[in-house]
Amino acid sequence: MAAVTVSGPHSDAGFSLVELLVSASLGVALCGVMLQGLLSDGSHGQRLSRLYRERTNQRRALELVRSEVERAVAVSAHPQLEASACGWSGRKPVLHLKLDGGRSISYSVGAAPSGIWRGQVLMRCGPAFDLDGQLSTSGNVQNRVVIDGLARPDGVWNGCQMLVPGGEDLNGSGQEGFAACFDPTRQLVAMRLYQVFPSGQASGPGAAPGQRISAEATAAPGWAG
Repeated sequence: MAAVTVSGPHSDAGFSLVELLVSASLGVALCGVMLQGLLSDGSHGQRLSRLYRERTNQRRALELVRSEVERAVAVSAHPQLEASACGWSGRKPVLHLKLDGGRSISYSVGAAPSGIWRGQVLMRCGPAFDLDGQLSTSGNVQNRVVIDGLARPDGVWNGCQMLVPGGEDLNGSGQEGFAACFDPTRQLVAMRLYQVFPSGQASGPGAAPGQRISAEATAAPGWAG
């Protein structure tokens, strides 16, 4: 008996051109979404990294000022009337600390001494440090930038009365990037650093609102001893 083979209808034509174009379009769109997500995550990570770095720098700068207030024997209630060994160069005197031996340390806020710094700066004029991190007794005075990127806040700093009730604003610094207030009775000083950085790569008048960070501290002369 002869074998009978029955075969059903089938097609080996594959995908049509329209199907291939639709699949390619969907693939490109999916890749675009994934790339956008990766770029967004990377930008967010960069912002967090910079925020951490700037907060660390801010805490270190404020710790330096606090330690020098504690090293001082007295704080001037009128820093603008004191003479700075380095000159103020148009910057606003905020803190004038009197040390033993007739020496002094002055902190001022204002324009940067050169274009390598961002925004306003906090300047320190006082004795240099030796290799052990102590104030040098050589008599040499240095004028150095402590921190840059300072900005004037929108309003007056209201943390002074919270940290030092009854304290007085030193030389109208409450609206500066570095502010300080002082209670002459208790010789207690409160300080605040305020910085603003662009949220993106662009900077200037048309840049988007940036990240705002601030830190506060209190100190009094003689605490270091």
